[in-house]
Amino acid sequence: MDDRERLLSRLARVIADDRVLAAIAAVPRDAFVPEALQARAWEDCALPIGSGQTISQPFVVARMCELLALRGGERVLDVGTGSGYHAAVLAAMGARVWSIERHAELSREAARALERADVRGVTLLVGDGCAGLPDVAPFDAINVAAAAEHVAELDDLRDQLAPGGRLVAPVGGPDQRLVVLRRGASGWSSTDADPVRFVPLVPDFPAPTGMIRRRGR
Repeated sequence: MDDRERLLSRLARVIADDRVLAAIAAVPRDAFVPEALQARAWEDCALPIGSGQTISQPFVVARMCELLALRGGERVLDVGTGSGYHAAVLAAMGARVWSIERHAELSREAARALERADVRGVTLLVGDGCAGLPDVAPFDAINVAAAAEHVAELDDLRDQLAPGGRLVAPVGGPDQRLVVLRRGASGWSSTDADPVRFVPLVPDFPAPTGMIRRRGR
């Protein structure tokens, strides 16, 4: 059994959503990992990608996707593009993805990685992920790959959810947990999930400077 098979076998024991498992299997993680770390591409761990950022642990990506409960055809906002891997998995689940990254070089490299992986349905932008994309909203789901210290920091993003929408984000200081916010008919609900460790959200970055890349289906 090679590293890829071992990873998929491990995830199958802890992730119940078959659509998530199929997407993780379909997206070549090695396309999103720096050349020097190719031998570790299928390890279940975060790996550095530059600019002080990492490609997230596959389990965390899978768990966040599972909590978003996508069925296909959703409009999804992805905050914190990083390597582009998380956006690729969301697209593999049938979502139409808009992904924002504050580091222009990371966004450009993510575009190249998405090209290598032949991932379609993702638009990349550089700008303030904390502000979301109000001109594109509403979104059926929002994935946040950076930690808010308090749930209130997510208000601008939360308000861009469509009725029935879900937002998944890490929240907390030293002890972060994934939080799921849901917009129901009678208001908002919040549920805590797994402990995680993410870099902090950085607000007040300039607004999105334009589309870096867009690929149709």
